[in-house]
Amino acid sequence: MTELDPVIHAQARLRVMVALCGLRPGDQLTFPRLQQLLDMTAGNLSTHLRKLEEAGYVRISKTHERRTPVTHVAVTSSGRAAFERYTDGLRALLAGQQEGEGIADR
Repeated sequence: MTELDPVIHAQARLRVMVALCGLRPGDQLTFPRLQQLLDMTAGNLSTHLRKLEEAGYVRISKTHERRTPVTHVAVTSSGRAAFERYTDGLRALLAGQQEGEGIADR
């Protein structure tokens, strides 16, 4: 049976990865924009970003624009690769189910 990455598999973290992997490589989102896109509280988003950052899947950088602090979030190359493995694994699981191969059959 295909193993799905537990770091990405949590619904909130999967949504974060979908949003970030939808960007061109090297692009990033500001924390408030990501929060708005995902309709998540700041605390909840921070918690999930910390898990993704610890796994090396996202990069968080803090800068200032004029005198205002700004946090940028971007997917790393290893994060993008992990997301591709995750989606490939999910497709393989779904293909097995469509072929009539149930979990009990394995």
